[in-house]
Amino acid sequence: MHTYQAAENALENKVILVTGAGDGIGRVAALTYAKHGATVILLGKTTSKLECVYDEIVAAGYPKPAIVPLDLKGATKQHYRDLAATIEQQFGKLDGLLNNASILGALGPLEHFCVSTFENIMKVNVTAQAMITKYLFPVMRKAPSASVIFTSSGVGRQGREFWGAYAISKFATEGMMQTWAAEVGKTNIRINCINPGATRTGMRATAYPGEDKDKLKTPEELMPTYLYLMSDDSAEVNGQSLDAQVK
Repeated sequence: MHTYQAAENALENKVILVTGAGDGIGRVAALTYAKHGATVILLGKTTSKLECVYDEIVAAGYPKPAIVPLDLKGATKQHYRDLAATIEQQFGKLDGLLNNASILGALGPLEHFCVSTFENIMKVNVTAQAMITKYLFPVMRKAPSASVIFTSSGVGRQGREFWGAYAISKFATEGMMQTWAAEVGKTNIRINCINPGATRTGMRATAYPGEDKDKLKTPEELMPTYLYLMSDDSAEVNGQSLDAQVK
């Protein structure tokens, strides 16, 4: 997957929702999907960041995107219902969902974890991902072939000290993906995970403030795996957890 090269029009006529689209991997994924022909729906909590990505996509001459400002920490089921209704009304279907938005919270021993911080991390990284996927399922069933990508982490496969609620949330993400993938079986919807690995993002800098960021992969370098799982070339791939970087 790391060397996958998508055709220029690989995502033509597809409608793809990207959460956390304002910066980091979400921003680059949105731009990349648009470059390959997709109409991208940009979801994030900071409108000004989404507008910048919107402007980049339009300036490049890619299909005109849409913006959905939504803070997943405070989102309710009505927000998700309204989102699904709007997508169905405007686009008639949804071909892809990249559940990219996550929060790191605070790193430290689980014994010392603040309950409210724990709950916020689980709300954004687990509950919101589950709800947005659940409510968008009916719209994705209207697509010929729909792909859902959850965002995992190395600390969601092997527990590591001091990663606390973030690690637990990513273990939950892996389990959610596997359960959902088993339920959809061989239908028009497939569900997989991507572990981006150590990447040059703001979240990584918060977790490792002393790290030399120039030694890290950029979000752009991870895009072959993100393109592969969103394109029809992965139509038979379901229930897999892929690494965006060579181990």
